[in-house]
Amino acid sequence: MPEYEFVDVYVPRGVSRKDTTRLLTDHAEYGHWELDRLRLDPDGSRRVRLRRRIIRQLRATW
Repeated sequence: MPEYEFVDVYVPRGVSRKDTTRLLTDHAEYGHWELDRLRLDPDGSRRVRLRRRIIRQLRATW
């Protein structure tokens, strides 16, 4: 079962859809994050949860 770490991003209502897309694309491209959940609040703000897989490296035993 893979393990994930999460980060929550709050995008206020004044931010355009294009700018939000650019922000999330940058997180995905440079931080290796993927979209887990997006919530659009009634006031127009967005709450985004991003996740990325935790890769555990096993200790080498020579």
